[in-house]
Amino acid sequence: MTLQRTLSLLLRGRGLGLLISRQRFESTTRHVDSASSRSNSPSFAPKPSKTTSSTVVDDAKTEYQVGKQLHGFTIRKTQDVPEMALHATFLQHDVTGAEYLHVTRADHNNVFGVAFRTPPSDSTGVAHILEHTVLCGSEKYPVRDPFFNMLNRSLSTFMNAMTSSDWTMYPFSTLNPKDFKNLMNVYLDAAFFPRLRNVDFRQEGIRLEPEDPKDPSSPIVFKGVVFNEMKGVFSNPENMFGRRIQNYLLPTGTYSHESGGDPLSIPDLTWEQLRQFHKSYYHPSNCRFYTYGDMPLESHLESIQEKVLKKFQKARPDSAVQPEPRWSSPREVTIEGPINPLAPPDQQSTVSVAYLLPEVLDPFENFCMSVVAKLLVSGPKAPFYQSLLQSGLGADYAPGTGFDGSIREGVFGIGLKNIKERNVRTVIETISSTIDRVVDSGFDMERVDAILHEIELYLKHQTTSFGLHAFFGLMSSWNHDADPIQHLQVSKVVERFRQTLKDDPHFLQKKVKEYLQDNPHHLTLIMQPNALYEELIKGKEAELLAAKTKDVDEARREQLAKEAEELLEEQNKKPDVSVLPTLKITDIEKSLPGSDIERVQFNHTQVLCVRAPTNGVTYFRSMISTEKLDEALLPYVPLFCTIATRMGAGDMDYRQLSQKIESKTGGLSVSDHTSHYFASTEKFEQGIVLGSYCLDRNISEMFGLWKDIFNRIRLDDMEQFGVLVKQVAADLASGLADNGHAYAMGYSAASLRPAGKLREEWSGISQVHLMKDVGESTDLTPTLGKMRAIASHLLSNGRMRCSLNATPDTMHGAQEELQNFLETISHSPEDQHLVTDQTFTPSSKETHLTFPFAVHYASRSYPIPSFSEDEYASSRLLAKILSSKFLHREIREKGGAYGGGARVSHNGLFQFYSYRDPKNLETFEAFDKSIDWAVKGEFSLQDIDEAKLSVFSEVDKPVAPGDKGKREFIFHVGDALFQEHRERLLKVDKDQLVDTAKTFLKDAKTVVSTMLGPPNDVMEKKGWTVLPGAGDKEPVKPCSR
Repeated sequence: MTLQRTLSLLLRGRGLGLLISRQRFESTTRHVDSASSRSNSPSFAPKPSKTTSSTVVDDAKTEYQVGKQLHGFTIRKTQDVPEMALHATFLQHDVTGAEYLHVTRADHNNVFGVAFRTPPSDSTGVAHILEHTVLCGSEKYPVRDPFFNMLNRSLSTFMNAMTSSDWTMYPFSTLNPKDFKNLMNVYLDAAFFPRLRNVDFRQEGIRLEPEDPKDPSSPIVFKGVVFNEMKGVFSNPENMFGRRIQNYLLPTGTYSHESGGDPLSIPDLTWEQLRQFHKSYYHPSNCRFYTYGDMPLESHLESIQEKVLKKFQKARPDSAVQPEPRWSSPREVTIEGPINPLAPPDQQSTVSVAYLLPEVLDPFENFCMSVVAKLLVSGPKAPFYQSLLQSGLGADYAPGTGFDGSIREGVFGIGLKNIKERNVRTVIETISSTIDRVVDSGFDMERVDAILHEIELYLKHQTTSFGLHAFFGLMSSWNHDADPIQHLQVSKVVERFRQTLKDDPHFLQKKVKEYLQDNPHHLTLIMQPNALYEELIKGKEAELLAAKTKDVDEARREQLAKEAEELLEEQNKKPDVSVLPTLKITDIEKSLPGSDIERVQFNHTQVLCVRAPTNGVTYFRSMISTEKLDEALLPYVPLFCTIATRMGAGDMDYRQLSQKIESKTGGLSVSDHTSHYFASTEKFEQGIVLGSYCLDRNISEMFGLWKDIFNRIRLDDMEQFGVLVKQVAADLASGLADNGHAYAMGYSAASLRPAGKLREEWSGISQVHLMKDVGESTDLTPTLGKMRAIASHLLSNGRMRCSLNATPDTMHGAQEELQNFLETISHSPEDQHLVTDQTFTPSSKETHLTFPFAVHYASRSYPIPSFSEDEYASSRLLAKILSSKFLHREIREKGGAYGGGARVSHNGLFQFYSYRDPKNLETFEAFDKSIDWAVKGEFSLQDIDEAKLSVFSEVDKPVAPGDKGKREFIFHVGDALFQEHRERLLKVDKDQLVDTAKTFLKDAKTVVSTMLGPPNDVMEKKGWTVLPGAGDKEPVKPCSR
């Protein structure tokens, strides 16, 4: 793992977006639950390599020597990194100068990526739109959409493309060597030899077109996938605020522009400018290749040389990003933003002070900036937590708080959101005085030690996305010509840091003085609410449209109508995908290796013990049932989960508890959980899940922490409780605009399944509304009383089961510590308790929840059989077919939405959705048409095979050692049951798919439709129930469409 990525994953304090986790980038398939999005969760890990780590790495050390020439490349540098069991090889292409980093590691989840430095010179979003358009066909693969088609012809564990502030990247990962070769061929041809047709530019980027393409006389409007995507991005005031920090703090160059595209600037982009941007920057002399895993380097180099590099000569692209000229005095900017309907009316202001820091090119300096940021803002002992969050001035940290190392020069931001206008100056003054105090007093060295412990633990904690995250983390520095190998040597930097602190105990104070107190290059950004903000933006878009159409005469209108007709004709063509490489059904593994699981019982408690190569880390989980909890307390379970480990326990207050957790574990988590029983959609399990992991030497301390929480949780600090409540309410409110499709699907599920009803209560619109009310309450005493009641029931009388993951050598000791823990707490033994809600009756609904968004989020849900049934398997495949073969075309390509498709939930629901969608009822019509298309059987056997490949890329994800057995523990689906499901998937045929579409979709008796989006006068006229999604007291007035 790179140094930057390591720190970014470690330094995730609440309200923070740090390093790569703060990195702004737009991607082709970024939206959650998209049928076209395939990403690997960090909770999964590498499939064990048949070759030992030492063999793979030792071979690389022997084979790859500096100066050696391989297929047009020369090895410039090599480095063994034993703490991460990898060997890095850095090469340069002899002719073009293209750089290449290969990371050898005993990991079957091999990664490829190619990245280009793409600095924008305006806010038209040219880099972002080019990223989309590049993937619309190439010389060797002249298919309209090879990228999305390959999602269904591959077993990849990740496929995507993304645009950051100054680079564009095309990465994938896969376990299958044949798949790797196929995908690399497609990616290379797409990046270097794209068709870049005007018709694709108009679809993906921007176009003028009659609102109704079939009616040339209809009003001319702006359309385009990226245009609508970025309207959705800017609908979230937090997104806008965070982006403006960068724009105003670095106002003279690349970072003053919006790389993703400002919706008011995107219409200025032309097709010719797009093509020129590709010619300027998508050249080997401006690119960086990356591969990772256990496949041989030579085969990668040979493919890249033969397919791409031998066709190019060296160029000198003018792509360098210049450092920002430093200010001699601070600046202040005030901007306007929309009203947040989920925040108190008098607490709508946001303020942040952002400091421009040194360049991120030096790994030691980068490390110091990251550590200082962590110490300043993360956790209850952090100075800014105490001075800002506990002041009651605001609800949570402002967007952009923390260290951002994603661009050439680092940025540290600190501020508050949801504050009263009169308190803005108080916040600014508090930030300044806090910095002064830190410079004078320094930091608690125990907190520094805790950070170093986190790094040690993270280096041992195994994930399946290691290689991918390493690439992401490296790009911020490598993109600006830093040595990527230096940034992989985490231990070397940590050792230097320790020695520096030993030599100079005031080192960190001096860094705070340098970075912040004595730094004149800092910006104070204030965002004030404007109740007419949305109307002002609409007005500006209308003015822009009028300017773009003022010279449109009858001839031009006819031309636009003809272009619309041509685009529609292109979109309706059935692509010839035979030119694309593909895997076959026979490439799917017939079965998967099982886990080494032992089931034991301690103190009448069922424990699932999984022996796995966890690399010196022990993992603990526990499930506690909430079935017997008072119904009036159930809505407050998510809040309890948030505060359970953050209020203090035993002899420790919340600050001491936080410090102990950081210094001895990788964190203690508590989360709510609902899931249907795999064999019944009427029965479900509800509860909370506890989780933690630690170095093997700290197992006793980890269980000691849980013991204190169970026996002596401290729920008496009203000030800390108030801080946490405000944070939760603010986080929920800010997440709506970026996750509207998930909330729409959750709202639909609540009317169809009893578990869906509880899930919506815990994580849906209902929870947002509840926490809004709680957060605005002037007296939290009753709510804190509810927390005590929940704790008394769940921690003293809750039904419990547990799991342990550890190495065979450690398991016995871990079991003894768990047994000791169970003997000291009061609980009811329970392996599994299923709930049946006899009062629940499914009902059909059509609901429009109005929010001040610029786009819509749609969902339609249908009940289907349970996981153990054949129809669940056929529904899963049907969702893939509808997504890739019908809905992608109708909702994204024709409709202009950023995403849309269908999915099957584990709760026995078939759910359609759209994301950042300019349409409303038309999208639901597309859902209906897709069902008719499926019932008619208008899909081929090849389509079915592709759907199976796509589903199995998810089903057969590699699993980290710390997560083995997790599926059985959480969902009661063991290896045998899971294998049965795999076999059902493989057996599904066309007749089953048609029957599933007819029985469960076309002939469904109960259907629920939900849309989140701006008010309009269409939905209610069509019989929909229109409700104010933000919980407004006054009825929402519809506006004209």
